[in-house]
Amino acid sequence: MADKCVRYALSWRLASFAGMAALAAALFLPQIAHAQNYPSRPVRLILPFGAGGVADVTARLVTEKLGEKLGQRFVIENMAGAGGINAARAVLSAPADGYTLALFSNGTAISVSLFKNLGFNPVTDFVPVSSMGYFDFIFVTQAGSPYPTLAEFIKSAKAKPGTLNVGTINVGSTQNLAAQLFKSTAGVDVTIVPFRSSPDVLIALLRGDIQMAIENYTAVQSHVADKAAIAVSSSGTIRTTFLPEVPTVKEAGGGDFEARSWNAIFAPKGTPPAVIATLNAALREVLEMPDLKKRALDLGIEAKASSPEEIRDRLKADIDKWAQVIERAGIAKQ
Repeated sequence: MADKCVRYALSWRLASFAGMAALAAALFLPQIAHAQNYPSRPVRLILPFGAGGVADVTARLVTEKLGEKLGQRFVIENMAGAGGINAARAVLSAPADGYTLALFSNGTAISVSLFKNLGFNPVTDFVPVSSMGYFDFIFVTQAGSPYPTLAEFIKSAKAKPGTLNVGTINVGSTQNLAAQLFKSTAGVDVTIVPFRSSPDVLIALLRGDIQMAIENYTAVQSHVADKAAIAVSSSGTIRTTFLPEVPTVKEAGGGDFEARSWNAIFAPKGTPPAVIATLNAALREVLEMPDLKKRALDLGIEAKASSPEEIRDRLKADIDKWAQVIERAGIAKQ
């Protein structure tokens, strides 16, 4: 009797294991097959920005090569809107199958603290794929101004509190928050003047309405090349490759300052891990291509892939960092 009971128990367990194995196969084999065939049709990459900006240019450079690598077109869709809400909703409303992806940036991290109701959580509603590029901001003054270096600007700002103006694009942009961070780390009292667009910032600088501007390299490149403006500092922790003679803010006496932006690809939560792995591996190859790296560098962008974990950690760190800057600056939530 005991032997029969043992045999029955063993057969029941084996049957249970077989059933579980069958269930696992039913659940995961379709995902494996899907990943093996991925991508079998065009892939959408939705951007929370309009055409022509740094993120758009980066995405088009990378997806052109990515499409060649994976044998399918990657279609850029621009869905500009406050906080990236429209773009995020479009991605989250699509199936989590790897055919609709999101571009996240440093602006995504900022939006978490800038908006009362963002409508999505970039950390829990999405999974990271890889970074695409990183870029620093450039501090520029007008040619012939009394501030040919950032050190001299800081010295004057401390000697004459509240008299110098720093121009950036709109309140809550990375440039604008970089200016707020600079006030804190450099210990200066300057007036931050927001403008609607990068051209407006540079017009104000060249006209003398502001004494310094903080902008991305693509916006100031031609003015620096024509010597109408002087690049006095860069915003990263090390000097930029494209302006190696220009010191960082920290080198110039601006304290423990760093304001680096980035662009990355994220997918909606639930996207098969094998698809994420396929995309990550392809991006690692594409972003090491010499011609792509050169084209990106000419625009002030460091083309660089990451592991999913690395870009997730960067997103979370920047959410915390910019939340503190926003709170300290007293910027009202939108």
